Amino acid sequence: MKKTTIELNTMNYASVEELKTLRTNILFCGDDKQVIMVTSSVMGEGKTHASTYLAASLAELKKKVLIVDVDLRKSVMASRLGAQEIDKGLSHFLTGQAAMSDIVYATNISKLHVIFSGPYVPNPTELLSGERFKKMIESLRTLYDYIIVDAPPLGMVIDAAIIAKSCDGAVLVMESGAIKYRVAQNVKEKLESTGCPILGVVLNKVDRKKNGGYYNKNYGKYYGDAKHAPTDSRRK
Repeated sequence: MKKTTIELNTMNYASVEELKTLRTNILFCGDDKQVIMVTSSVMGEGKTHASTYLAASLAELKKKVLIVDVDLRKSVMASRLGAQEIDKGLSHFLTGQAAMSDIVYATNISKLHVIFSGPYVPNPTELLSGERFKKMIESLRTLYDYIIVDAPPLGMVIDAAIIAKSCDGAVLVMESGAIKYRVAQNVKEKLESTGCPILGVVLNKVDRKKNGGYYNKNYGKYYGDAKHAPTDSRRK
């Protein structure tokens, strides 16, 4: 299997605890919630951040986890993670230019593997709605405990609605104070129409100084400003 090194920034204590809450909620959704799509309404709300940190958090529990970057239009995952030497991706597989074994990368985080999106393609909707994508997901189910699918924003393109039909549940990431109610409601209705249940909503980029909150006021004082990040398997 190919290997790559990824970099995840440290998070403060409150963010770590909130991530653990999301992870716990997903674990308690049941064994049938194995393939989980993470999407948003528009670009820049933090869905890729949420999907990668959720996957790394699940891997910390010794779960075998795969992140699949299915944003074939404007992916930022490889650059955000600082991944190097990525020569094959999902678009290569879906167009018949690579086998599945060519596109799965082991990372420096134990139990965490990644499929990157690959180069831009002119027909992402057609590729994601094809049998090759569906069969790939079904095959990967037998290899991993959890598959986290980082999908394009559902409020901008239809791709996520197509992808959702191959998933067991979805997590919607929303930027605090940035998305209008009608836009969020429209995205919610699109997800519901696919038959893919919404497992939860992540409210991202909350101004803690403005909004305060229990963790911000109390836990920060008690535990200090300790930073946390998923464990790199190379460290002792």
